[in-house]
Amino acid sequence: MTANTVRHCSSWILPSLLAIILAMMAGCSGKAATARYSTLSVGSSCYAKALPTSGEGGLAWGDTLNMARQKSLSNCIRYAGRSGGTPDTCQVVLAECKN
Repeated sequence: MTANTVRHCSSWILPSLLAIILAMMAGCSGKAATARYSTLSVGSSCYAKALPTSGEGGLAWGDTLNMARQKSLSNCIRYAGRSGGTPDTCQVVLAECKN
């Protein structure tokens, strides 16, 4: 009778454990997604775009207009140098803040 009980228990233990683990994973993944999306709405409000005469430019966000300009200029210099452009000619062509 003991061998019969062990076989009967083992047939439902594995599916039960699998169901519990899947339920826990689903609960955790839902919470992580909520936290990730709530932090996206708290981003920087200013952005700027800098372009060289040739090559790739740079777009950047910042808390202030000046910070966004500096970041975009740095990105422009970096990307223009990598793309075979002219990093020395980078200029900020657009800079504004959201309401």
